[in-house]
Amino acid sequence: LQEATIAIEDKDFYKNKGFSPVGYLRVFKNVLLGRRLAGASTITQQLVKNVLLTSERSLPRKIKELILAIQVNNRYTKDEILEMYLNNIPYGGTAVGIEAAAETYFGKSAQDLDLAESAFLAGLPQSPSVYSPFTGDKYYVDRTKAVLAQMEDEKYITKEQGEKALAKIDT
Repeated sequence: LQEATIAIEDKDFYKNKGFSPVGYLRVFKNVLLGRRLAGASTITQQLVKNVLLTSERSLPRKIKELILAIQVNNRYTKDEILEMYLNNIPYGGTAVGIEAAAETYFGKSAQDLDLAESAFLAGLPQSPSVYSPFTGDKYYVDRTKAVLAQMEDEKYITKEQGEKALAKIDT
């Protein structure tokens, strides 16, 4: 689950300083062009946004996010940041944190999840209402496939492991 989350949300998690310089260049470019502020947040930034800040989309809020992400990155280890993220991120409905999500979607503890289940849950935080299997739509299938493909690209899993997990996904 941790590898799936890193692969899909922030492949440079263990290398970055809590933020993405490229992401902030994109933010400033969008501000100059009058576009909406969105995307390109690291796991640390997402933790800060979800736990410490509002979801407001403004340049001052984005600057606060940057400052706090750097402070969090300097104060905590990457493993502590990942643990805080997994325990505080919304996974849809009342499922906040990975234990609640594992119980809500699979009726089990997070430590008992298999690769397919982990990939599904790792894909949810981007847009829980869109990727929920409870909506009747099956957008979660493509999102889970994307997580597995990214895990393969990042060498967390082999092609065979990905194919075996894909076979378990409701298609």
